[in-house]
Amino acid sequence: QVQLVESGGGLVQAGGSLRLSCAASGSIFSLNTMGWYRQAPGKQRELVATITERGITYYIDSVKGRFAISRVNAKNTISLQMNSLRPEDTAVYYCNKVRPLGLISYWGQGTQVTVSS
Repeated sequence: QVQLVESGGGLVQAGGSLRLSCAASGSIFSLNTMGWYRQAPGKQRELVATITERGITYYIDSVKGRFAISRVNAKNTISLQMNSLRPEDTAVYYCNKVRPLGLISYWGQGTQVTVSS
């Protein structure tokens, strides 16, 4: 069964922190590079951070130094620690394996992150 469950979003003031969590089914998680995506209103979904099965990470420039992605392979979970949040980080955040967006057929419900100025 394919499953992605994101949690941990909320409303915070600029400069605050949130920690997002994602539980994935083994069919999505196993041996895959996993990532966090986000979609702001009126914008395309974008890949924010990735982590390989061995723990090598990548971040887009706008979140470098503020976000940290991690994974626990034994539990099929990934997390995103978000610090120094900015209003422009406001979006629905999703986790998934890293693929071109057009090749991803399943998404979880996402978790809303709202950063007030």
